[in-house]
Amino acid sequence: MIKNSYLGKFIVIEGLDGSGHSSQVSLLKDFFVKNNYQVVSSKEPTQESEAGKEIKKILENSIKIDAVELQKLFAEDRKWHLENKIIPALKEGKLVISDRYCFSSFAYGAADGVDLDKLIKMNENFLLPDLTFILKVRPEICIKRIEKRGTPKTLFEKEERLAKVWNFYEKFPQMFDNIIIIDGEMSIEGVFDKIKKNLLEFIFIKNGKSFEKCRQS
Repeated sequence: MIKNSYLGKFIVIEGLDGSGHSSQVSLLKDFFVKNNYQVVSSKEPTQESEAGKEIKKILENSIKIDAVELQKLFAEDRKWHLENKIIPALKEGKLVISDRYCFSSFAYGAADGVDLDKLIKMNENFLLPDLTFILKVRPEICIKRIEKRGTPKTLFEKEERLAKVWNFYEKFPQMFDNIIIIDGEMSIEGVFDKIKKNLLEFIFIKNGKSFEKCRQS
């Protein structure tokens, strides 16, 4: 994958369905906005691209599709996401925080039987995030959280399937740069504090003033 060379910084939060990644994206955005950073938050799959709209129907079990073809749609949607949202914001020096990215494709696609190397190949020309957090939550807890929502379960929201997905997620820190696994079974505030601590260390110790470019002028 391609290293980010733009002025802005690209952060991703990942995890199983029900792990709380969306809540953490919202908290992180609020934190950086309050500290005068120019922030754009986003999510995959998108709801704007044609591929993203098709994915939504598939995940809701409205349409059946081959696992490889599904991952091709995710890659197509990701290309749209990068070209229309992520890269323009990074070029403007903004901080981009995405709720899911390519690592979801790698973990969920591989758990669905698609070869992991093939999945990585599909995404090799896309940006590598500057920092990725993966929330670790046991599948049985994720399912309980999902059931509390009171909404129909999507394609992947089954305990056995989520367990397979996690088996791939936990390999990624050894395969890609700047991936941190966080215990997602703490309170929402506890998880956020852990993310914030790691992120601030990454910003100020490893990157120095490069993150300052994302601040409001």
